Amino acid sequence: MKITLLTVGKTDKDWVRQGMDIYISRLKHYIPFAVVEIPELKNVSSLSKEQIKSREGELILKNIRPTDDVILMDERGKQYSSVELAKVLQDKISYNGKDIVFVIGGAYGFSEEVYSRANSKISLSRMTFSHQMVRAIFAEQIYRAFTIMRGEPYHHE
Repeated sequence: MKITLLTVGKTDKDWVRQGMDIYISRLKHYIPFAVVEIPELKNVSSLSKEQIKSREGELILKNIRPTDDVILMDERGKQYSSVELAKVLQDKISYNGKDIVFVIGGAYGFSEEVYSRANSKISLSRMTFSHQMVRAIFAEQIYRAFTIMRGEPYHHE
């Protein structure tokens, strides 16, 4: 079993990449973890938001296997505390056994095809974060979840 973070667009901010690298290196002690970056679409100025979402959706779906448990990072998703997220992940690892793919979409969100394929949606906050920033925040939260599962002294209540 492994966890993948699938993102639309590359991380081009050094501070985001550094933050991600810190938590990804820590996560590898708990579970295989990978980041897959789908390149941003080129020449999109003549495309509508729906066309952009559709094309990005095709690329997202090409990177997901039929057996994957797909969780979209979506503002309309369910919000969890860090402890609750740890419980959700623990249950998925213990009872589901499927590879988990968390997906961060592009600036306009996901196509209907991606929503249809998703097993669930989660939201990190009611606030909106840049798609760059969410990557580092998300990696930290997954690391935090594993320290909670192991009873390690990273998270304080």
